[in-house]
Amino acid sequence: MKNKKMLFKKKLAAAILATVFSSSVFAGNLVINSDTSDPAPKKAFEELIADFEAANPDVKVTLNLFDHEGYKTSIRNFLTADAPDIANWYAGNRMLPYVNAGLFEPVDDVWEENGLNKSMASAAAAMTIDGKKWGVPYTYYQWGVYYRKDLFAANDISVPTNWAEFKAAGAKLTAAGITPITIGTKYLWTAAGVFDYLNLRTNGYDFHMALTKGEISWTDERVVKTMMNWKELVDAGFFLENHAAYSWQEALAPMVQGKAAMYIMGNFAVAPLREAGLKADQLGFFQFPEITKGIPMAEDAPTDTLHIPANAKNKVDAKRFLAFVAQADVQTKMNITLGQLPINANSKAGDDEFLQAGFKMLSNTSQVAQFFDRDAPAEMAKAGMEGFQEFMVKPERLDTILKRLEKVRARAYK
Repeated sequence: MKNKKMLFKKKLAAAILATVFSSSVFAGNLVINSDTSDPAPKKAFEELIADFEAANPDVKVTLNLFDHEGYKTSIRNFLTADAPDIANWYAGNRMLPYVNAGLFEPVDDVWEENGLNKSMASAAAAMTIDGKKWGVPYTYYQWGVYYRKDLFAANDISVPTNWAEFKAAGAKLTAAGITPITIGTKYLWTAAGVFDYLNLRTNGYDFHMALTKGEISWTDERVVKTMMNWKELVDAGFFLENHAAYSWQEALAPMVQGKAAMYIMGNFAVAPLREAGLKADQLGFFQFPEITKGIPMAEDAPTDTLHIPANAKNKVDAKRFLAFVAQADVQTKMNITLGQLPINANSKAGDDEFLQAGFKMLSNTSQVAQFFDRDAPAEMAKAGMEGFQEFMVKPERLDTILKRLEKVRARAYK
Protein backbone atom coordinates (compact mmCIF):
# COMPACT_ATOMS: atom_id res chain seq x y z
CA MET A 1 0.00 0.00 0.00
CA LYS A 2 2.87 2.31 0.94
CA ASN A 3 4.60 1.58 -2.35
CA LYS A 4 1.41 2.32 -4.27
CA LYS A 5 1.06 5.68 -2.48
CA MET A 6 4.70 6.54 -3.23
CA LEU A 7 4.22 5.58 -6.87
CA PHE A 8 1.05 7.71 -7.09
CA LYS A 9 2.85 10.73 -5.57
CA LYS A 10 5.73 10.35 -8.02
CA LYS A 11 3.34 10.13 -10.95
CA LEU A 12 1.41 13.16 -9.70
CA ALA A 13 4.60 15.18 -9.27
CA ALA A 14 5.77 14.17 -12.71
CA ALA A 15 2.43 15.13 -14.20
CA ILE A 16 2.54 18.54 -12.50
CA LEU A 17 6.11 19.14 -13.70
CA ALA A 18 5.16 18.09 -17.20
CA THR A 19 2.18 20.45 -17.19
CA VAL A 20 4.27 23.36 -15.92
CA PHE A 21 7.05 22.60 -18.38
CA SER A 22 4.73 22.20 -21.37
CA SER A 23 2.79 25.37 -20.53
CA SER A 24 6.00 27.38 -20.16
CA VAL A 25 7.24 26.07 -23.49
CA PHE A 26 3.85 26.80 -25.04
CA ALA A 27 3.78 30.31 -23.60
CA GLY A 28 7.20 31.06 -25.05
CA ASN A 29 6.47 30.12 -28.64
CA LEU A 30 5.05 32.77 -30.96
CA VAL A 31 4.13 31.93 -34.56
CA ILE A 32 3.83 34.72 -37.17
CA ASN A 33 2.49 34.27 -40.70
CA SER A 34 3.47 37.03 -43.11
CA ASP A 35 3.77 37.90 -46.80
CA THR A 36 6.73 40.24 -46.20
CA SER A 37 8.90 38.20 -48.53
CA ASP A 38 10.36 41.04 -50.63
CA PRO A 39 13.93 42.01 -49.63
CA ALA A 40 13.27 45.19 -47.61
CA PRO A 41 10.18 43.92 -45.71
CA LYS A 42 11.89 40.58 -45.06
CA LYS A 43 14.91 42.33 -43.58
CA ALA A 44 12.70 44.66 -41.53
CA PHE A 45 10.76 41.74 -40.03
CA GLU A 46 13.87 39.70 -39.30
CA GLU A 47 15.38 42.68 -37.46
CA LEU A 48 12.09 43.29 -35.64
CA ILE A 49 11.90 39.70 -34.44
CA ALA A 50 15.53 39.68 -33.32
CA ASP A 51 14.96 42.88 -31.32
CA PHE A 52 11.75 41.50 -29.78
CA GLU A 53 13.46 38.26 -28.75
CA ALA A 54 16.34 40.24 -27.23
CA ALA A 55 13.85 42.29 -25.21
CA ASN A 56 11.77 39.19 -24.36
CA PRO A 57 14.21 36.30 -23.92
CA ASP A 58 11.42 34.00 -22.71
CA VAL A 59 9.76 34.08 -26.16
CA LYS A 60 10.90 32.27 -29.29
CA VAL A 61 9.41 33.54 -32.57
CA THR A 62 8.78 31.42 -35.65
CA LEU A 63 8.24 33.42 -38.87
CA ASN A 64 6.43 31.71 -41.75
CA LEU A 65 6.92 33.69 -44.98
CA PHE A 66 4.54 33.45 -47.95
CA ASP A 67 4.66 35.09 -51.37
CA HIS A 68 2.03 37.82 -51.83
CA GLU A 69 -0.41 35.91 -54.03
CA GLY A 70 -0.07 32.70 -52.05
CA TYR A 71 -0.80 34.59 -48.85
CA LYS A 72 -3.99 36.16 -50.24
CA THR A 73 -5.38 32.76 -51.21
CA SER A 74 -4.38 30.96 -48.01
CA ILE A 75 -5.07 33.48 -45.23
CA ARG A 76 -8.71 32.52 -44.68
CA ASN A 77 -7.80 28.83 -44.58
CA PHE A 78 -5.05 29.17 -42.01
CA LEU A 79 -7.03 31.63 -39.88
CA THR A 80 -9.76 28.99 -39.71
CA ALA A 81 -7.87 25.70 -39.54
CA ASP A 82 -4.36 26.29 -38.19
CA ALA A 83 -4.11 29.86 -36.96
CA PRO A 84 -0.75 31.45 -36.17
CA ASP A 85 -0.48 33.79 -33.20
CA ILE A 86 -0.02 36.84 -35.44
CA ALA A 87 -0.85 37.48 -39.09
CA ASN A 88 -0.11 40.54 -41.16
CA TRP A 89 -2.80 42.15 -43.31
CA TYR A 90 -4.18 45.60 -44.16
CA ALA A 91 -6.29 48.28 -42.48
CA GLY A 92 -9.76 49.58 -43.33
CA ASN A 93 -12.31 47.55 -45.23
CA ARG A 94 -9.70 44.92 -46.09
CA MET A 95 -10.05 43.76 -42.46
CA LEU A 96 -13.83 43.64 -42.63
CA PRO A 97 -14.38 40.09 -44.00
CA TYR A 98 -12.16 38.58 -41.29
CA VAL A 99 -13.69 40.69 -38.53
CA ASN A 100 -17.21 39.77 -39.67
CA ALA A 101 -16.25 36.10 -39.84
CA GLY A 102 -14.93 36.21 -36.26
CA LEU A 103 -11.38 35.37 -37.36
CA PHE A 104 -9.59 38.41 -35.84
CA GLU A 105 -9.30 39.19 -32.13
CA PRO A 106 -10.12 42.72 -30.85
CA VAL A 107 -7.08 44.38 -29.27
CA ASP A 108 -8.54 47.49 -27.62
CA ASP A 109 -6.55 46.66 -24.46
CA VAL A 110 -3.26 46.89 -26.38
CA TRP A 111 -4.26 50.33 -27.67
CA GLU A 112 -5.42 51.58 -24.27
CA GLU A 113 -2.52 50.22 -22.20
CA ASN A 114 0.10 51.63 -24.58
CA GLY A 115 -1.41 55.04 -25.31
CA LEU A 116 -1.94 54.23 -28.97
CA ASN A 117 -5.21 56.13 -29.29
CA LYS A 118 -3.07 59.26 -29.03
CA SER A 119 0.23 58.22 -30.61
CA MET A 120 -1.48 56.41 -33.53
CA ALA A 121 -4.48 58.71 -33.89
CA SER A 122 -3.87 59.02 -37.65
CA ALA A 123 -4.65 55.32 -38.17
CA ALA A 124 -7.20 54.81 -35.38
CA ALA A 125 -10.26 55.12 -37.64
CA ALA A 126 -8.76 52.73 -40.20
CA MET A 127 -8.22 50.12 -37.45
CA THR A 128 -11.74 50.43 -35.99
CA ILE A 129 -14.80 48.39 -36.91
CA ASP A 130 -17.95 48.35 -34.74
CA GLY A 131 -16.20 50.51 -32.16
CA LYS A 132 -13.33 48.06 -31.60
CA LYS A 133 -9.67 48.02 -32.68
CA TRP A 134 -8.70 44.90 -34.61
CA GLY A 135 -4.94 45.13 -34.95
CA VAL A 136 -1.88 47.37 -34.81
CA PRO A 137 -0.48 49.25 -37.85
CA TYR A 138 3.27 49.44 -38.40
CA THR A 139 3.84 51.25 -41.70
CA TYR A 140 2.15 53.40 -44.33
CA TYR A 141 3.10 55.77 -47.13
CA GLN A 142 1.58 58.98 -48.38
CA TRP A 143 -0.19 59.88 -51.56
CA GLY A 144 -0.41 63.45 -52.76
CA VAL A 145 0.69 65.71 -55.59
CA TYR A 146 4.30 65.52 -56.82
CA TYR A 147 5.22 68.49 -58.97
CA ARG A 148 7.94 70.22 -60.97
CA LYS A 149 9.00 73.16 -58.81
CA ASP A 150 10.91 74.74 -61.68
CA LEU A 151 7.88 74.70 -63.99
CA PHE A 152 5.73 76.27 -61.28
CA ALA A 153 8.33 78.98 -60.71
CA ALA A 154 8.78 79.67 -64.43
CA ASN A 155 5.02 80.21 -64.77
CA ASP A 156 4.59 82.21 -61.56
CA ILE A 157 2.48 79.48 -59.87
CA SER A 158 2.31 79.10 -56.10
CA VAL A 159 1.47 75.75 -54.49
CA PRO A 160 -2.36 75.61 -54.57
CA THR A 161 -4.21 75.12 -51.30
CA ASN A 162 -7.80 75.16 -52.58
CA TRP A 163 -9.83 74.14 -55.62
CA ALA A 164 -9.87 77.59 -57.28
CA GLU A 165 -6.08 77.90 -56.97
CA PHE A 166 -5.60 74.35 -58.27
CA LYS A 167 -7.68 75.04 -61.39
CA ALA A 168 -5.94 78.39 -61.91
CA ALA A 169 -2.55 76.67 -61.74
CA GLY A 170 -3.69 74.19 -64.39
CA ALA A 171 -4.93 77.00 -66.62
CA LYS A 172 -1.53 78.75 -66.47
CA LEU A 173 0.28 75.51 -67.29
CA THR A 174 -2.06 74.75 -70.20
CA ALA A 175 -1.53 78.25 -71.58
CA ALA A 176 2.22 77.60 -71.46
CA GLY A 177 1.82 74.38 -73.43
CA ILE A 178 2.42 72.15 -70.40
CA THR A 179 0.07 69.30 -69.43
CA PRO A 180 -0.99 70.01 -65.84
CA ILE A 181 -1.24 66.36 -64.68
CA THR A 182 0.49 63.31 -66.09
CA ILE A 183 -1.20 59.95 -65.53
CA GLY A 184 -1.17 56.45 -66.97
CA THR A 185 -4.45 54.57 -66.57
CA LYS A 186 -3.54 51.44 -68.50
CA TYR A 187 -3.70 49.44 -65.27
CA LEU A 188 -6.66 51.42 -63.88
CA TRP A 189 -5.62 51.97 -60.24
CA THR A 190 -4.03 55.35 -60.91
CA ALA A 191 -7.46 56.75 -61.85
CA ALA A 192 -8.76 55.39 -58.53
CA GLY A 193 -6.23 57.57 -56.71
CA VAL A 194 -7.64 60.65 -58.44
CA PHE A 195 -11.20 59.60 -57.56
CA ASP A 196 -10.25 59.02 -53.92
CA TYR A 197 -8.90 62.53 -53.48
CA LEU A 198 -11.72 64.23 -55.35
CA ASN A 199 -14.33 62.37 -53.29
CA LEU A 200 -12.50 62.81 -49.97
CA ARG A 201 -12.18 66.55 -50.63
CA THR A 202 -15.71 66.97 -52.03
CA ASN A 203 -17.68 64.87 -49.54
CA GLY A 204 -15.30 63.89 -46.72
CA TYR A 205 -13.88 60.72 -45.19
CA ASP A 206 -17.08 59.31 -43.66
CA PHE A 207 -18.96 59.61 -46.94
CA HIS A 208 -16.08 58.06 -48.88
CA MET A 209 -15.86 55.09 -46.54
CA ALA A 210 -19.63 54.59 -46.58
CA LEU A 211 -19.55 54.59 -50.39
CA THR A 212 -16.80 51.97 -50.53
CA LYS A 213 -18.71 49.89 -47.95
CA GLY A 214 -21.70 49.82 -50.30
CA GLU A 215 -23.92 51.96 -48.07
CA ILE A 216 -24.44 54.78 -50.60
CA SER A 217 -25.77 54.67 -54.15
CA TRP A 218 -23.39 55.51 -56.98
CA THR A 219 -26.14 57.65 -58.46
CA ASP A 220 -26.35 59.75 -55.27
CA GLU A 221 -26.12 63.47 -56.04
CA ARG A 222 -23.01 63.74 -53.84
CA VAL A 223 -21.17 61.19 -55.98
CA VAL A 224 -22.33 63.12 -59.05
CA LYS A 225 -20.84 66.27 -57.49
CA THR A 226 -17.46 64.53 -57.13
CA MET A 227 -17.60 63.42 -60.76
CA MET A 228 -18.57 66.89 -61.96
CA ASN A 229 -15.52 68.30 -60.18
CA TRP A 230 -13.46 65.69 -62.02
CA LYS A 231 -15.18 66.61 -65.29
CA GLU A 232 -14.03 70.21 -64.85
CA LEU A 233 -10.43 68.99 -64.96
CA VAL A 234 -11.04 66.61 -67.87
CA ASP A 235 -12.82 69.28 -69.93
CA ALA A 236 -10.02 71.78 -69.22
CA GLY A 237 -7.41 69.37 -70.60
CA PHE A 238 -5.68 68.75 -67.28
CA PHE A 239 -4.67 65.14 -67.97
CA LEU A 240 -2.13 63.56 -70.28
CA GLU A 241 -3.54 62.66 -73.68
CA ASN A 242 -3.88 58.94 -74.49
CA HIS A 243 -3.34 58.11 -70.80
CA ALA A 244 -5.14 54.77 -71.20
CA ALA A 245 -2.17 53.58 -73.29
CA TYR A 246 0.39 54.28 -70.55
CA SER A 247 1.38 52.45 -67.38
CA TRP A 248 2.10 54.58 -64.33
CA GLN A 249 5.83 54.22 -64.97
CA GLU A 250 5.52 55.27 -68.60
CA ALA A 251 3.59 58.34 -67.49
CA LEU A 252 6.66 59.51 -65.53
CA ALA A 253 8.44 60.44 -68.76
CA PRO A 254 6.42 63.59 -69.60
CA MET A 255 7.09 64.91 -66.11
CA VAL A 256 10.80 64.21 -66.38
CA GLN A 257 10.88 65.86 -69.82
CA GLY A 258 9.12 68.98 -68.53
CA LYS A 259 6.04 68.34 -70.66
CA ALA A 260 3.82 67.75 -67.60
CA ALA A 261 3.96 69.44 -64.22
CA MET A 262 2.11 67.27 -61.65
CA TYR A 263 1.43 63.64 -60.77
CA ILE A 264 -1.19 62.48 -58.23
CA MET A 265 0.68 59.47 -56.95
CA GLY A 266 2.13 57.53 -54.03
CA ASN A 267 5.58 58.16 -52.60
CA PHE A 268 6.98 55.14 -54.45
CA ALA A 269 7.16 57.39 -57.55
CA VAL A 270 9.99 59.46 -56.07
CA ALA A 271 12.78 56.95 -56.63
CA PRO A 272 12.09 56.38 -60.36
CA LEU A 273 11.68 60.13 -60.93
CA ARG A 274 15.10 60.72 -59.37
CA GLU A 275 16.63 57.82 -61.27
CA ALA A 276 15.27 59.32 -64.50
CA GLY A 277 17.20 62.50 -63.86
CA LEU A 278 15.04 64.94 -61.87
CA LYS A 279 17.20 66.98 -59.52
CA ALA A 280 16.45 67.84 -55.90
CA ASP A 281 15.51 71.43 -56.75
CA GLN A 282 13.12 70.32 -59.50
CA LEU A 283 10.83 67.93 -57.58
CA GLY A 284 8.39 68.95 -54.86
CA PHE A 285 5.33 67.62 -53.04
CA PHE A 286 2.09 69.16 -51.79
CA GLN A 287 -1.12 67.99 -50.14
CA PHE A 288 -4.08 67.60 -52.49
CA PRO A 289 -5.91 70.91 -52.03
CA GLU A 290 -9.21 71.62 -50.30
CA ILE A 291 -12.38 71.47 -52.41
CA THR A 292 -15.32 71.79 -50.00
CA LYS A 293 -14.42 74.35 -47.36
CA GLY A 294 -14.42 73.03 -43.82
CA ILE A 295 -14.17 69.31 -44.65
CA PRO A 296 -11.18 67.76 -42.78
CA MET A 297 -8.24 66.88 -45.03
CA ALA A 298 -8.30 63.09 -45.11
CA GLU A 299 -5.51 61.27 -46.94
CA ASP A 300 -4.88 58.09 -48.89
CA ALA A 301 -2.20 56.18 -46.98
CA PRO A 302 -2.26 52.40 -47.54
CA THR A 303 -1.48 50.87 -44.14
CA ASP A 304 0.10 47.50 -43.31
CA THR A 305 -1.06 45.90 -40.08
CA LEU A 306 -0.60 43.03 -37.65
CA HIS A 307 -3.50 41.06 -36.20
CA ILE A 308 -4.11 38.36 -33.59
CA PRO A 309 -6.26 35.57 -35.06
CA ALA A 310 -9.25 34.61 -32.91
CA ASN A 311 -7.96 31.01 -32.97
CA ALA A 312 -4.39 31.92 -31.94
CA LYS A 313 -2.85 29.64 -29.32
CA ASN A 314 -0.61 32.22 -27.61
CA LYS A 315 -2.54 35.47 -27.34
CA VAL A 316 -0.60 36.65 -24.27
CA ASP A 317 2.73 36.86 -26.10
CA ALA A 318 0.98 38.01 -29.27
CA LYS A 319 -0.23 41.10 -27.42
CA ARG A 320 3.30 41.66 -26.09
CA PHE A 321 4.52 41.58 -29.69
CA LEU A 322 1.89 44.05 -30.90
CA ALA A 323 2.75 46.43 -28.05
CA PHE A 324 6.43 46.14 -29.00
CA VAL A 325 5.76 46.86 -32.68
CA ALA A 326 3.75 49.94 -31.72
CA GLN A 327 6.68 51.56 -29.87
CA ALA A 328 8.00 54.77 -31.42
CA ASP A 329 11.64 53.67 -31.63
CA VAL A 330 10.70 50.27 -33.05
CA GLN A 331 8.59 51.87 -35.78
CA THR A 332 11.38 54.34 -36.56
CA LYS A 333 13.87 51.53 -37.13
CA MET A 334 11.46 49.35 -39.14
CA ASN A 335 10.48 52.12 -41.49
CA ILE A 336 14.02 53.25 -42.18
CA THR A 337 14.57 49.72 -43.50
CA LEU A 338 11.23 49.73 -45.35
CA GLY A 339 11.76 53.23 -46.79
CA GLN A 340 8.25 54.13 -45.63
CA LEU A 341 6.58 56.00 -42.78
CA PRO A 342 5.99 55.04 -39.15
CA ILE A 343 2.46 55.51 -37.81
CA ASN A 344 3.46 56.38 -34.24
CA ALA A 345 3.53 60.19 -34.15
CA ASN A 346 6.46 60.06 -31.69
CA SER A 347 8.60 58.16 -34.20
CA LYS A 348 11.04 59.79 -36.60
CA ALA A 349 10.80 59.54 -40.36
CA GLY A 350 13.83 58.90 -42.54
CA ASP A 351 15.95 61.85 -43.65
CA ASP A 352 14.47 61.95 -47.16
CA GLU A 353 12.55 65.21 -47.69
CA PHE A 354 9.49 63.44 -49.10
CA LEU A 355 9.31 61.02 -46.17
CA GLN A 356 9.56 64.04 -43.87
CA ALA A 357 6.78 65.83 -45.76
CA GLY A 358 4.56 62.75 -45.73
CA PHE A 359 5.14 62.07 -42.03
CA LYS A 360 4.22 65.64 -41.13
CA MET A 361 1.09 65.54 -43.28
CA LEU A 362 -0.15 62.16 -42.05
CA SER A 363 0.63 62.88 -38.40
CA ASN A 364 -1.74 65.84 -38.63
CA THR A 365 -4.78 63.92 -39.82
CA SER A 366 -7.07 61.50 -38.00
CA GLN A 367 -8.65 60.22 -41.21
CA VAL A 368 -6.70 57.83 -43.43
CA ALA A 369 -8.29 55.94 -46.33
CA GLN A 370 -6.65 52.80 -47.67
CA PHE A 371 -7.01 53.43 -51.42
CA PHE A 372 -10.06 52.51 -53.48
CA ASP A 373 -9.09 48.93 -54.36
CA ARG A 374 -8.39 48.17 -50.68
CA ASP A 375 -11.44 49.96 -49.29
CA ALA A 376 -13.95 48.44 -51.74
CA PRO A 377 -14.48 44.68 -52.27
CA ALA A 378 -12.82 43.18 -55.35
CA GLU A 379 -15.86 43.16 -57.68
CA MET A 380 -16.77 46.76 -56.84
CA ALA A 381 -13.17 47.93 -57.04
CA LYS A 382 -12.70 46.41 -60.51
CA ALA A 383 -15.92 47.88 -61.88
CA GLY A 384 -15.23 51.25 -60.26
CA MET A 385 -11.73 51.56 -61.69
CA GLU A 386 -12.93 50.53 -65.15
CA GLY A 387 -15.61 53.20 -64.88
CA PHE A 388 -13.13 55.87 -63.77
CA GLN A 389 -10.86 55.20 -66.74
CA GLU A 390 -13.82 55.23 -69.15
CA PHE A 391 -15.05 58.50 -67.65
CA MET A 392 -11.67 60.16 -68.15
CA VAL A 393 -11.80 59.22 -71.84
CA LYS A 394 -15.54 59.75 -72.40
CA PRO A 395 -16.88 62.06 -69.66
CA GLU A 396 -20.20 62.36 -71.54
CA ARG A 397 -20.93 58.75 -70.47
CA LEU A 398 -21.08 59.69 -66.78
CA ASP A 399 -24.77 58.86 -66.28
CA THR A 400 -24.40 55.44 -67.93
CA ILE A 401 -21.23 54.68 -65.93
CA LEU A 402 -22.80 55.54 -62.57
CA LYS A 403 -25.91 53.46 -63.31
CA ARG A 404 -23.68 50.52 -64.20
CA LEU A 405 -21.70 50.92 -60.96
CA GLU A 406 -24.96 51.01 -59.03
CA LYS A 407 -25.94 47.63 -60.52
CA VAL A 408 -22.58 46.22 -59.44
CA ARG A 409 -23.11 47.62 -55.92
CA ALA A 410 -26.38 45.67 -55.70
CA ARG A 411 -24.44 42.43 -56.35
CA ALA A 412 -21.08 43.01 -54.74
CA TYR A 413 -22.19 43.61 -51.14
CA LYS A 414 -24.61 40.70 -50.73
